[in-house]
Amino acid sequence: MNKDIVHIYAPELPESTINATVINWYKKKGEQVYCDEILVDIETDKIVLEVSATSNGILDKILKKKGEKILSKELLGIIHLIKNSNEINNKLLIENKKNNSTLIKNRIFSPKLRRFTKHEKLKINKVMQESDINHISVFVPNQCTDKKKINDSNKYLPIKQKDNTRTINRVPMSQLRKCISKRLVAATNNMAMLTTFNEVNMQSIIQLKKKYSDVFEKTHSIKLGLTSFFVKAVVEALKIFPKMNASIDGEEIIYYNYFDISIAMSTNRGLVTPVLKNVDFMNICDIEKEIKSFKLKANNKKLLIDDLTGGNFTITNGGIFGSLFSTPIINPPQTAILGLHTIQNRPIAINKNDMRILPMMYLALSYDHRLIDGEDAIKFLKKIKEIIEDYSRIILNV
Repeated sequence: MNKDIVHIYAPELPESTINATVINWYKKKGEQVYCDEILVDIETDKIVLEVSATSNGILDKILKKKGEKILSKELLGIIHLIKNSNEINNKLLIENKKNNSTLIKNRIFSPKLRRFTKHEKLKINKVMQESDINHISVFVPNQCTDKKKINDSNKYLPIKQKDNTRTINRVPMSQLRKCISKRLVAATNNMAMLTTFNEVNMQSIIQLKKKYSDVFEKTHSIKLGLTSFFVKAVVEALKIFPKMNASIDGEEIIYYNYFDISIAMSTNRGLVTPVLKNVDFMNICDIEKEIKSFKLKANNKKLLIDDLTGGNFTITNGGIFGSLFSTPIINPPQTAILGLHTIQNRPIAINKNDMRILPMMYLALSYDHRLIDGEDAIKFLKKIKEIIEDYSRIILNV
């Protein structure tokens, strides 16, 4: 075995993932690499995984190029070791000096910090600690600071033609989009999927949120949203209707004695559904913090496989984009999904002689009729409506 080389292996993929795709190499053959520096990104059907260098050296071989399929723990490339680490450190300092950066004695910056300063075109001495950039990534998670990525995305945009020439642009579908497509088609083909609807008066929750929003944020350092109320309402309803918290496995039904709720999120890479686990042991604050954490991780491509594994019931909110009405598709092997929609002020008849303008939201529950009867689905959705309209029901357990 050659002691002067180090192999770069793909990470171990989950059992449900057959292969992955190489989507980007950050280094070219012959370039210097540093220990813990990100070398290559690979994309599974769920997330993007980063593969780092385990030693200082020269990238000697790239065995799997961009766009190629790879298997779990497959060899991606080879690093030729450089034994004298001082040589690398000196070269790094020289590179910083060329960029008009102030030299800092005995300081080697992490890959995260080097990438950030490169993308933002900041001098290395202007950012001294990684903690100094953490808050920046929180406030600008959706902004693409890599000009190459911006240029790459722009080339897929329609180009205004000066003449009557009509053109098309064909681009490959990403691994994530392929997976989403297959799962959605499989869901519609393999399930007896129906959707039932109801509407909920959001006035009680809106007043509660308005009353306690400021003190909640001061106490818990996080804003109070609406999704967390629905998460808690769903869990209470699932306790009453266990078939909603189950799945079909062949000719058997699996009933789950725990409550893991998938939250559908739209990211710049597509739809992901991270999982809030053991929600029955979480309070509103815990749920809000976990959802915010998932959003930040998703936008920064830091979601882990464990974040996306499991989930017995899904909540999706098209209302944040303005959707008034929809029929959500079930996320297999789950048996139901709740769709939330935009809140609109509508005239509602309270009784024969009373008409009011109230903030109303349409709810949609898609369910697998192979397991769930229409009566249970309707009662389940009605229970969620009752809890949201009078949240004290959770406290009284009625």
